[in-house]
Amino acid sequence: MSLKFTILGCGSSLGIPRIDGYYGKCDANNKKNVRSRCSALIRSKNLNILIDTSPDLKSQLLANKVKNIDKVFYTHAHADQTHGINELRVFSLKNRKKIPIYADLITKKSLTNTFAYCFKDYKNYPSILEAKTLKNKHILNDINSKIIIKSLKVHHGSIKSICYIINDKCAYAPDVNFIESKDLRYLKNLKYFIVDCLRYNFHPTHFNLDDVLKLIRKLKPKKAILTNLSNEIDYNEIKKKLPKNVIPAHDGLTVLI
Repeated sequence: MSLKFTILGCGSSLGIPRIDGYYGKCDANNKKNVRSRCSALIRSKNLNILIDTSPDLKSQLLANKVKNIDKVFYTHAHADQTHGINELRVFSLKNRKKIPIYADLITKKSLTNTFAYCFKDYKNYPSILEAKTLKNKHILNDINSKIIIKSLKVHHGSIKSICYIINDKCAYAPDVNFIESKDLRYLKNLKYFIVDCLRYNFHPTHFNLDDVLKLIRKLKPKKAILTNLSNEIDYNEIKKKLPKNVIPAHDGLTVLI
């Protein structure tokens, strides 16, 4: 059975429109320019595996009719990837068990300190999450399918973020500005490469368009999908600038892997 990979949100840290209604250079009449903050979902027949808990997680899961979350993997500890964590509470309550979350040591420490109530019982409020350390490879089994999730550290400015590689077919790197040469071999000839492209001009912690297109030419995925798009990037305008194997993301975009 094929896995489904859904880009729940593909917007930069303030989303589009911003909370004050500002769309920047994006056409407000194009629904594909409405971008919530980055999260993604891996779906098999019986498992829903979430990557990051965007501040917009509730609306993302409602829009995609997601009724359950089984596990959560985090890319890093920044607010736009983590501050929807409380929305996981309903899934813990309905299933009467803690949801395992996987993160590197720095991110795990940040989450357990910042959102301590999610991980430790407090008076009448039971904890909802179980913090686990991220491994280089996790193997998850579902009926007639196996999900292999590999984690690869990439640079996101002065910190490291995680690029996730699913079944050696799809890589997801929403926050990255540099990948070390020694690690590029893990990302070659993918079916899908979903990767950060914040804006057209240089940014110290994210890929810009020129740099990410250079990387895509080197890695040669069948299809590359640009995510973490700021309000400088209009959907239709950037589409005109891209080669045939590269497309901009939009919220809810789903591919089979």
